[in-house]
Amino acid sequence: MPESDKNVVLVTGAATGIGNLTARTLAAAGHTVYASMRDVAGRNAGHAAELVELGRREGQDLRVVELDITAEESAQAAVASILDDAGHLDTVVHNAGHLFIGYVEAFTDDDIAHLLDVNAIGAHRVNRAVLPHMRQHRSGTLLYVGSTIVVTTPPFLGPYVASKAAFDALAVVTSYEVSQFGIETSIVMPGAITQGTQHFPNASRATDEHVAAQYAELDPLVARTHTAHEQLFVPGTTADPQDVADEIRRILALPVGAKPFRSVVDAARAGVDHVMAFSDLTREAFVRRLGFTETLELKR
Repeated sequence: MPESDKNVVLVTGAATGIGNLTARTLAAAGHTVYASMRDVAGRNAGHAAELVELGRREGQDLRVVELDITAEESAQAAVASILDDAGHLDTVVHNAGHLFIGYVEAFTDDDIAHLLDVNAIGAHRVNRAVLPHMRQHRSGTLLYVGSTIVVTTPPFLGPYVASKAAFDALAVVTSYEVSQFGIETSIVMPGAITQGTQHFPNASRATDEHVAAQYAELDPLVARTHTAHEQLFVPGTTADPQDVADEIRRILALPVGAKPFRSVVDAARAGVDHVMAFSDLTREAFVRRLGFTETLELKR
């Protein structure tokens, strides 16, 4: 890769799953990658060591940085550390997230607030840490790993759907403003992925067990959530999280101004790509009617 095409990239939630694969894939492509995760010296020490060793063994510039996206101080410290180390930061891949499964009523307001904090506000915290640098240099890319779930909205994943919808909306409205400082936005929307990540195995449940018990007759349906999503795929195939990492690599390799605003990676073929294409056209037409056409164009 030519030196001019190399990016310094921060990937959030890189301990496992899509984030981990993305960090590996981008490092293999020649980028300088900071794979971020919580508790690097504790519960994620093994994941961190594995990535560092991979970089050393393969001659890749793959580094690990401590980052808890639910803490502003941590976000600011992580970005400051990267800037001190590398001198600049070109791309943030907003990937960190968590899954809740259960009955909406049984999730307390604190449950839902926490999930929104992780899945939506966390990306905003990181943006607030990195955007002053990107605005100063009038360049950069914010790449968000969203979800087709904001369209498909399946049962028993209510708080997660709400949090990913908030994540998507923040990405869109932020794009209007940062585009005027030469900063690009891409939203990659994976479909259901049931293998190769810890999303379903590590999912949290509602904390109001009394309310959850009132829905007990629906428990067999909830128990089928993982299997139901696996049945979306053609027999003998499944969604591969590596496909998402490969799409992120492809997008970052595109020239400035040529990156897609959205890209749907969906082995379930739910038709979300068609829905979002129409939705974005409708949104853009409305923004133009408001007289804010320039916010849809990258200012270079």
